[in-house]
Amino acid sequence: MLETSFGLGFFLKRNNSESKRGFVYLRITVDGIRKETSTKRKWEFSRWDQKSERAIGNKEGAGVINYFLDTLIIKINEYKNQVLQTKKHITSQKVMDYVLGNDTPRTKVLEEFEKHNSEMKALLGKGYAKGTLSRFSITFNHLKAFIKLKTDACDIEFTDLDLEFIKDFEFYLRTERNCSNNTTLKYIANFKKIIIRALDKDIITKDPFKNFKSRKTKIIKKPLTTQELYKPEHHLFSTERLNVVRDVFIFQCYTGLAYIDSYQLKKTDIKDGIDGLKWIMSERQKSGSTTNIPLLPQALAIIDKYKDHPLCQQRGTVLPVNSNQKMNEYLKEIANLCNFQFTLNTHMARRTFASTVTLKNNVPIHIVKEMLGHQSVKQTEAYAITEQITIGYEMSMLN
Repeated sequence: MLETSFGLGFFLKRNNSESKRGFVYLRITVDGIRKETSTKRKWEFSRWDQKSERAIGNKEGAGVINYFLDTLIIKINEYKNQVLQTKKHITSQKVMDYVLGNDTPRTKVLEEFEKHNSEMKALLGKGYAKGTLSRFSITFNHLKAFIKLKTDACDIEFTDLDLEFIKDFEFYLRTERNCSNNTTLKYIANFKKIIIRALDKDIITKDPFKNFKSRKTKIIKKPLTTQELYKPEHHLFSTERLNVVRDVFIFQCYTGLAYIDSYQLKKTDIKDGIDGLKWIMSERQKSGSTTNIPLLPQALAIIDKYKDHPLCQQRGTVLPVNSNQKMNEYLKEIANLCNFQFTLNTHMARRTFASTVTLKNNVPIHIVKEMLGHQSVKQTEAYAITEQITIGYEMSMLN
């Protein structure tokens, strides 16, 4: 919202009727609302031209005070333009606070970041996941260490942030922390959210990220092919530990559930669908979106296998799922035993469901989107890596 009128000027103000000198006052008027303050500079009434609002004469001092007033106008106009560029309303009080130094943000960067993380922690399970909080906490720790290294201070004010600071932080993440390009940009994106929060709260008026440019490296995360999925699914491992982890992974491959949703899956989430068959009907922990997935025979067999498992009985869950760290650790063992030249992880199962199990078998992508609990088809497209066999089939149809 722009102002309808903006004016600023200077005038002399007497302390008493006999005074030959007075203080130079600044007057700011925005939308008819006037604010005045002393510039703390004195000048003679006989050497002041109110029409030009400047000191007159060639004696020493006139040029100095006029230069001061001209500089003050330039600073006020720069501040005004900064506020308007953010599409926020300018007021005479805001400008006067800037002139008097009352707008100087007292809130510091890490202080605001910590407040953000505390609020996120209070909202866990109500729009935020533990993983998201963990990533912001890691970003906070990296930023804290960087500020200490760069400034030898425990915290800095938002006014100290500029494009150079952002670039230096990016360089620090790439070098000192040895982060990959995409990981670096994820931490930078988390930090940017704190900056946006500060802009929204009027802590700052200028975005230090304005001219920051970056580009993520496109990484193709492949699913298991049909042949690759067959290997762990039908392999008999020598330890119960690996067999359980394999079964959970295969269950994910045939349901598309993320690790946390598999971990939290309750027996009460298995319900009869309108077709009379068993479905998973629950909410995704990450986004809260509804998940409705018809259960394939492979998934039903795994549910039945663990229905009396002590851990499932104790927790009321469908599967005896380990921690994500342990799952991924044991999946590396499984990959080695299956002679895979790549690493298995829990998220690969979700991609396998999207690509190999559903899309390859002509399930429309908008249906896959619903089963994965995605907000848009664009999200699902990132999972839709079609196997060579499918491409070959489609091209043979074209022939």
